Amino acid sequence: MAKKPRTNEIVPNQNISFPIGTIHTVENLYRVLNCSKIFGKHKKNGIDINKLLKALFSYKLNENFSIKRAHEWINHAEVLEIFDLEPFGERTLYRILETIGAHKDEIISDLQDILFERYDFEHTDINMDWTSIVLHGNEANLGKYGYSRDHRPDKKQITLGVSELADPINIPIGLTIEPGNTNDQKHFKKTYNQVKGRLKKDSLVIFDKGANSITNTAMIRADNLQYMTSKKLNTSDDRIISRFEKYNPLTIDAEKGIRGIKILKPNSVNYLFFSESLQKEQLESRARKILSQIHEAKAIQESIDCGKKLPKRFRINNLLIDVEYSVQTKLIELTEDEAVKLLEENIINGREGFFCLKSSKNLTLAEALLTYRKKDSIEKIFNSLKNEIEIKPLRVWTDNSIYGALMIGFISQLFVSLIRYEIPELKHTSTKFIKKSLSNLTVTVDSWERKVKTYVYSNFDAINVMVLRSYWAVSGGEMS
Repeated sequence: MAKKPRTNEIVPNQNISFPIGTIHTVENLYRVLNCSKIFGKHKKNGIDINKLLKALFSYKLNENFSIKRAHEWINHAEVLEIFDLEPFGERTLYRILETIGAHKDEIISDLQDILFERYDFEHTDINMDWTSIVLHGNEANLGKYGYSRDHRPDKKQITLGVSELADPINIPIGLTIEPGNTNDQKHFKKTYNQVKGRLKKDSLVIFDKGANSITNTAMIRADNLQYMTSKKLNTSDDRIISRFEKYNPLTIDAEKGIRGIKILKPNSVNYLFFSESLQKEQLESRARKILSQIHEAKAIQESIDCGKKLPKRFRINNLLIDVEYSVQTKLIELTEDEAVKLLEENIINGREGFFCLKSSKNLTLAEALLTYRKKDSIEKIFNSLKNEIEIKPLRVWTDNSIYGALMIGFISQLFVSLIRYEIPELKHTSTKFIKKSLSNLTVTVDSWERKVKTYVYSNFDAINVMVLRSYWAVSGGEMS
């Protein structure tokens, strides 16, 4: 009778593996952007800032937890050896963030110098957009309550503005950071001023309606640049909407049922579109709102009929506010059909499915729609920064530490965007997959019971080989 084979015993050893693909890529991109010169001038004494930053960027594009964890990872003997560093304390990394944050504007300007010297970009049209990030804690001056894109109105936040060279380049070239209560119209000026000097005459500045104002569009035109934005529909638009079919709208996208008309103004053009798919979405949303209000009214009426207190969700819950409620719903005088009709008249406004773009440039309807649609690439940058580069959550630090942490995230994103720009095959590959592929390429340092360490490379794949070969070619080396 054959004996059952025994499970091999697992014996612990001292081997260590780390993401050599990420480290090599950071090293190469650091050289491409001449980062040693950009950062080196801001710290000349003590530990080498460039060695630390290479290690920090490598960590950011790999595990990316806290500064504490970054400090632990970098202080492994083998990692210190790769970056030619001596062991250092956790506080050293916080001082690096402070230094980067204190010189953020000069660093952004220097990076722009390198980008525009190195690359002959086919255009300098830019997308601009703004978002917010939750700030945990109450000590940093930047933290303010404001409109939260992260759906956390209970937390203080900061706002970010990002500029990117538009499609097909899609490289971020600007980052501005403002207090959390700064609205987009106000933040626009700082974001725009950071990049406007890099733009060629008649370049197109594309941004959404949150930042649209007469002052901001006039600022762009005064610099001999063009703009495209979205505008809020108003009563003058309602008159055109009511006669939309009489203008013989042109079909732009048959699949989504998008048709449009151009309205020429003295100094701009309005592009008014109607979308069947958008109308369906908006009507469904309004129907849900009508049902919600019917249910709320019924709950309140039931409380009145039974002589009960209003349900808690309808009351003001503040110990410092004393309120006597006198509530009567219209349900006692309306049938449910009449109530629905009343809500429809007040919630459905006839604008469902319509949206309007505005530009200083006279384009075709199709060109205008396509140009604005491509602005969603900057939304992908925000998603990448927040969820893949993981610049959040932000903890309580000084303002300069917050600036520095966000700059590390922004430059990490710039590295990934440059990979996509320089390697056409990766144009549509997400940050997540590029990061994962690079970190999968590991080197294992085998020192167990050996007098001499051996290095074992593993997990090559199509993406990391493509990236490493590309930058080895740039540096004049070879990859075997």
